[in-house]
Amino acid sequence: MARRADPNPFEEEEVNPFSDPAVRAHISGQSHYSAGPFYTTSTGGASTTNSKLSPLAPEPADFTYDRDVTVDIPLGTTKDTKKREKELDSWEVELRRKEQEIRRREEAIARTGFVIKEKNWPSFFPIIHNDIAREIPSSAQRLMYIAFASWLGMVLCLVWNAVAVTVAWIKGYGVNIWLLAIIYALAGCPGSYVLWYKPLYRAMSNESALRFGWFFLTYLFHIGFCIFAAVAPPVFFNGKSLAGILPAINAFSGNTLVGIFYLVGFGLFCLETLLSMWVLQQVYTYFRSGKSTEMKHEAARGAARAAL
Repeated sequence: MARRADPNPFEEEEVNPFSDPAVRAHISGQSHYSAGPFYTTSTGGASTTNSKLSPLAPEPADFTYDRDVTVDIPLGTTKDTKKREKELDSWEVELRRKEQEIRRREEAIARTGFVIKEKNWPSFFPIIHNDIAREIPSSAQRLMYIAFASWLGMVLCLVWNAVAVTVAWIKGYGVNIWLLAIIYALAGCPGSYVLWYKPLYRAMSNESALRFGWFFLTYLFHIGFCIFAAVAPPVFFNGKSLAGILPAINAFSGNTLVGIFYLVGFGLFCLETLLSMWVLQQVYTYFRSGKSTEMKHEAARGAARAAL
């Protein structure tokens, strides 16, 4: 049996390293010169623990700005603000004056009954106003489109006539016939539009029934010119200023190329004559169907106004 006085071999012995006076003296001496973040000072048997932290390193400059931060921008002095207000007031007065002037002009035009219509044809370079789908009744739109094709055909005939006569001039037929052909083209294209196509357009849009009478008169002259150009009798410079059948036959004996150009012109004038005669007949039928009574009343009112 073991004796009670014997020590326990399994019992752990507590060892305090600071119980040795030499160790305590060594640690106390080092604590006064330590550069660590913590050091302990003893004063009158009382110990105080102080914290000595090194300052943080400066952060590098950041040139990015926060978008949510509002920045106050000076808008100028009070004098500049008043100056701008005066300028705005003067502009407003000027705009009101121009608006009133435009309104007075529109009212004056409306009182006279004259309406300025915007040019819309052709779309790439508008030179005339032509809106058949909106301004012409649906019953007359087909006829108006054919009449418009007749006017375009007349333009084509006069342009081709100028080309054919130009070829004849180059081949030695003289410059006089070329000058006449240019006059025909420059006068005939706008002239046919003003003399008979525009009156027909206005008559179809129910603007005035009297314009039908003017259309019939001028359109008959148009058909007569087409017939004359297709034949091209030797009246002016042996008829060579017009690309008709007679100068075409004459040109074949001297220059085949000129004869071909003149023969094509003869064919164009013949087609234009046939189309124009059909348009005249259709317009007359349309006029007889519902416009004759209105034209009589309007003619009577016009005569009464002229008498007064």
